[in-house]
Amino acid sequence: MNDRQDSYDRYDPRTAQEQQLLGYDAYGRPVYGQVPAQPAPPDPQYGQHYGQQQDQQQYGYDYQGYDGQQYYPQQPAADYGQQEYPRAQEPQQAQAGQAPSYGYDTRQAQQWIPQQSAPEPPGPLAEPEPRPRRAQVPEPRRADSAPDAPDYRTEQFAFIDQPDEDSEDVIDWLKFTESRTERREEARRRGRKRVVALIVVLALLLVGGVGYLWYDGKLPFLDGPGQKKDPAAASGPQKRDMIVVHLHNTKKGGTSTALLVDNVTTQKGATVLVPNTLNVPRDDGTGTALGKAVEDGGLGVRESLDSVLGTHIGGTWRLDTPFLENLVELVGGIEVDTDTALPADEAAKAPAVAQGQKQHLSGAMAVAYATYRAQAEPEAKQLDRLGKVLYGVLRKVPGDPKSATVTVESMGQILDPALNAQTLGALLAKLGEHAKEGAYRTDVLAVKPDGTLTDDSSKNVVKEVLGGSFTAAQAGTAPRVGLKDATGDEKTQIAAKAALLNGGYTFVDGGRADKTQSTTQITYQDDAQRARAVDVAKTLGLPESVVKKAENAVNADVVVTLGKDYKPS
Repeated sequence: MNDRQDSYDRYDPRTAQEQQLLGYDAYGRPVYGQVPAQPAPPDPQYGQHYGQQQDQQQYGYDYQGYDGQQYYPQQPAADYGQQEYPRAQEPQQAQAGQAPSYGYDTRQAQQWIPQQSAPEPPGPLAEPEPRPRRAQVPEPRRADSAPDAPDYRTEQFAFIDQPDEDSEDVIDWLKFTESRTERREEARRRGRKRVVALIVVLALLLVGGVGYLWYDGKLPFLDGPGQKKDPAAASGPQKRDMIVVHLHNTKKGGTSTALLVDNVTTQKGATVLVPNTLNVPRDDGTGTALGKAVEDGGLGVRESLDSVLGTHIGGTWRLDTPFLENLVELVGGIEVDTDTALPADEAAKAPAVAQGQKQHLSGAMAVAYATYRAQAEPEAKQLDRLGKVLYGVLRKVPGDPKSATVTVESMGQILDPALNAQTLGALLAKLGEHAKEGAYRTDVLAVKPDGTLTDDSSKNVVKEVLGGSFTAAQAGTAPRVGLKDATGDEKTQIAAKAALLNGGYTFVDGGRADKTQSTTQITYQDDAQRARAVDVAKTLGLPESVVKKAENAVNADVVVTLGKDYKPS
């Protein structure tokens, strides 16, 4: 504030007297007052300030009048615990000889302060008086305290930080203990998670393994959708491709016969080894051994086998031992589980064959092992060795029919006119795929001493593997009639056989029964064959009552089991 304005504030133009400094307002501005006891009332032109200021809002509005006078509505000071500053003394004090002292009352709403510039600057500002401290009220004594207890108050106590030289060590130890505990808890959590994950993995593996076994049909009493049905369990007719193989030993003599079967319906393969002692019929109706029929040239052997087994063989493969040796060499040798050791054969230029599993055999070794038969050893042993060699060859034959055909043609074999290289190559390729997948079996037909098949061979091999049955006979052909002798009289059997051949039936020798029986029986399996069974009974001079439907013991359309009651006519 400049000097002119200060002088003007202290000078009152209505009284022509200089005003005295009374104090300072809340904003630090000087407050002046008049010395006379009764200040002049304000001019009506300026408004009734004392009455109006109490009704107006306290926001510091400036009211301008003439002669430069300003009117400031006073704002209340902050309430600091209802503290009061000394009020201005009354005019009577001034009259008593005391200097009037005016102060600012925070409870006063408004005050009219005329301001006027003074001719000379004011003196130094007085320092504000210190505010009185708020009196502390002592806390009352608790009623439940003892009368003689010391009178302690809250303000008498204070918390003082006393640094301890061991405090940092204690804090570090607490942090270390806490971190170690957290690490142990974290390790326990990780261990529990690992155990749970391991249990989940094992459960998934178990479920997956059981599911696979169920799907593949390897669980007992449960059939999976991916299980390959057994031929015996498959319903409906099955399609089979079949050829007969005759192995001729060109150096030592002798022959061996095997049937190669591709079951197209069940996608399985098989080798059925046929003993040379099997009795097969000739064109004149008489019987002969299979081995003799093959050595005589093999003409009609395929048809004879069809008649005995009830099969439909598609072709004949004559395989001489030199061509077998070439075939094994072409496929790069074979692996065979040998059951016996063979010495070296200098004449055949074959090295010794060791005994054991997965023995590698060259072409000459394979021929020597396939044809080996020890002295007084049953023929089934030698046939089993031939089956192992054929199985080893099939596993090495290319799976592509064209490549297999090239292998057959490179072998240099002269084939039967009914079987060309393309047909043989395609069949060997299919059988090779079955052998690689493990869907392959090898069986030996069991033959009785009289040259007839055993009942087990007829049921388990002929019917299941070869599919041989009476239904193999084509329409319009003579029915096949099997004859089994249960009389024990050879003359009776010969007479019954002659009667059947004269009646135009195809004769199937059923051999002798294990025990005799008193009555004769004629059986058939299919209702369509009942009429033929009745005709057979009339041919033999037997009543129709001996005909009944039952399982045939011999693989034929109609089976006659002669009893002691049969009397040749």
